[in-house]
Amino acid sequence: MNAIAAPKSSALNRLEGFALTFLLQGFPTFVSAALLLKLAHHEIAGGVVLFVVLASIFHALLTPWLAPKFPKFFKHGYEPLFFNAGLSFVEKIEKWRAQPTTSLQLVTNVLLLSLLAVGVMSVR
Repeated sequence: MNAIAAPKSSALNRLEGFALTFLLQGFPTFVSAALLLKLAHHEIAGGVVLFVVLASIFHALLTPWLAPKFPKFFKHGYEPLFFNAGLSFVEKIEKWRAQPTTSLQLVTNVLLLSLLAVGVMSVR
């Protein structure tokens, strides 16, 4: 059975890329930053949730625009695969997870977040 996929609109593709950048790259980074600030006894103006969400949104909005212009500075914070219009949402995640550096990035994030959470919970 040959199924021809309908072409994806550019707005939907940008939304998918934005969502994947937000969830898989920006969110863990800024949660780690918030935990580090909490561990250092610094208060975040507006609250932790607002900081993490807004910083992740700005990261997801600005990175696809700035990364092609400054690839040297954004080589670890931008994934062009997330904005590939020829792939479905699930295929983008599958191809990203199949990359060797992604496994290292995910393990690093899990370990860092776990250590920071233990540190924050153990400090009074």
